[in-house]
Amino acid sequence: MGEREARAFWLAEPGRGEIRSEPLRTPGPGEVLVRALRSGISRGTETLVFRGGVPPDQHQQMRAPFQEGDFPGPVKYGYLSVGVVEDGPSALQDRRVFCLYPHQTAYVVPASAVAEVPDDVPSDRAVLAGTVETAVNALWDAAPLVGDRVTVVGAGMVGCCVARLLTRIPGTRVTLVDTEPTRAAVADALGVTFAAPEDAPGGCDLVVHASATSEGLQRSLELLARDGSVLDVSWYGDRSVTLPLGGAFHSARLSIRASQVGTVSPARSGRRTTADRLALALDLLADPAFDALLTGSSPFPELPTVLARLADGDRTALCHTIDYQEER
Repeated sequence: MGEREARAFWLAEPGRGEIRSEPLRTPGPGEVLVRALRSGISRGTETLVFRGGVPPDQHQQMRAPFQEGDFPGPVKYGYLSVGVVEDGPSALQDRRVFCLYPHQTAYVVPASAVAEVPDDVPSDRAVLAGTVETAVNALWDAAPLVGDRVTVVGAGMVGCCVARLLTRIPGTRVTLVDTEPTRAAVADALGVTFAAPEDAPGGCDLVVHASATSEGLQRSLELLARDGSVLDVSWYGDRSVTLPLGGAFHSARLSIRASQVGTVSPARSGRRTTADRLALALDLLADPAFDALLTGSSPFPELPTVLARLADGDRTALCHTIDYQEER
């Protein structure tokens, strides 16, 4: 199988993406050739990258596993890819796999870098594996208990995944909060209550903040009961966060904790690997309720236009998937 070509999405410069041809080499021992079926746009992170909003001091921390180039560009970025193994170890041959790879029609990676997609998880839903993995890590950090009153502020991809996983804990009261009224239908599909910020119930044991706004973080603190905690899973990029810490913050002994998927939560790091965490996320995606997060699809050649639209502030989209069917 001689050297062939693939096509990949590159951010040429902030605000302008393009499709480029790339050499596609023959896989060596312990490697797989994956032909892409679907990829997903991680709306918050990828639109931040698209507009050039990664702070210089975070360039290394923000690198995706198979990123090429550097911020602010040219850079090949992305990490929600599902494909089929066309060449590699026999155990993976013709199997569907998930990989933290940028948007590209085909690619060669170590076999250890892919995770098999269970037969009962459709390919378009499987692109959510990276986001569900983030939600799993967040809940390992937050450690909610049976019967907790929990609110998730910010009904983006991560917030919605966190909310759905919380419904599996017996007796929890879960509320999903967002300023976008169309998220009410998504919340209903996920089996949780929806509220606008001003109508959200207080007295919470835990609030998971995922709106990436100062206003959302402040509202999260306001919703806590005494000794309650906010787990912040937001990524703010180059935006400053202003947070008044008067009022009940000290007197009610409130707390804010950070969560980030780059490493396994300390609560599980001694007993779980990143591969274990990803495999769990893929198993959890057998739940068809996650289809509520799939809000659109476009063919691969349209990706530069789609990302520009999302970066311009289209709030109706959650996970927009990219279809590679015509590229085969």
